[in-house]
Amino acid sequence: MRILAVNAGSSSLKLSVVDDDDAVEDEQQTDGDADPIAALRDFAARAGDIDAVAHRLVHGGAAIRHATLVDDAVRHQLDAAVELAPLHVPPALALLDAARAGIDRPQVVCVDTGFHADIPDFATTYAVPAHWRAWGVRRYGFHGLSYAWSSRRSAELLHRSPDGMHVVIAHIGSGVSACAVRDGRSVDTSMGFTPLEGAVMASRSGTVDPGALLWLQDYHGLSVGAMTRSLEHGSGLLGLCGMSDIRDVERDAALGDAACVLALDVYVHVLSRVIGGLATSLDRLDALVFTGGVGEHSVLIRTRVCTRLGLLGLPETLLPADGDAVISQADGRPAVVVVTAREDAEMAREARRLLAG
Repeated sequence: MRILAVNAGSSSLKLSVVDDDDAVEDEQQTDGDADPIAALRDFAARAGDIDAVAHRLVHGGAAIRHATLVDDAVRHQLDAAVELAPLHVPPALALLDAARAGIDRPQVVCVDTGFHADIPDFATTYAVPAHWRAWGVRRYGFHGLSYAWSSRRSAELLHRSPDGMHVVIAHIGSGVSACAVRDGRSVDTSMGFTPLEGAVMASRSGTVDPGALLWLQDYHGLSVGAMTRSLEHGSGLLGLCGMSDIRDVERDAALGDAACVLALDVYVHVLSRVIGGLATSLDRLDALVFTGGVGEHSVLIRTRVCTRLGLLGLPETLLPADGDAVISQADGRPAVVVVTAREDAEMAREARRLLAG
């Protein structure tokens, strides 16, 4: 099957055609200045005959927990996810609607929350009043398509089956999260009810004491809208040093810029703490897997995180990585692996499985 994978971000769009061997036959990426619907229409016309369209959706809400064939009823259910991920879900749904109208092929939604759907209740439940939990306040987790691919691919690189492996995967890009995976299944993850929780990100804060947020509202009069804008778009690395691209932060930190040095220290400290905490959800740590743009390319971040986590047996010296690679492996120690993020291939796999019955 040839699957057209549609991966819509809050301000970008990745389109690709994936074949049965997970190879990309054609691909295109656009930024926020382009018309995404026009880009999808043009790319689909160029792609030729396809068997299905797979759409990445960051959040499936409470109802859609796995890859699902879209009909009118499913499309209606997906509207409930808009309020849970207002940056990401609306543009993805607009593309889904355009594809349903213009591409006469099965449409499949692949939800990032799906990989975490079976996490134990004790790992998804917040200690909040019962009626809050009845409204759906719980940990959902994100980056699931990346984790599903990385779990399987890292096992291949280590010549093992995902069954029996206990790993922590760190997806480090503009969004940052980590996940504890046992036997190929998520058992705990750092992002929560929204993608704001957990590690420090490019422009998102990660976890902040809710008491501080209440104080800002009570004593400084910040509105919900102002708080949302600051936490989503003005925090993280950007809030710490004025730059959101880790490459710029690393460069200026090396030149001695104090704000960038602090930003890197905070970034690595919180990420290491997140990874270390997730390791306690496993019986042992067989491997630490890095993926996402920063995880794949930043030698500095990988090295500093592994150094901070030496108490878990992780090494301080790592091999270079050019694509997928095992960059450290020694008897009695966790392996360190780099995997290229392939949400498109995971989406195509999920679509093929679903359409095959």
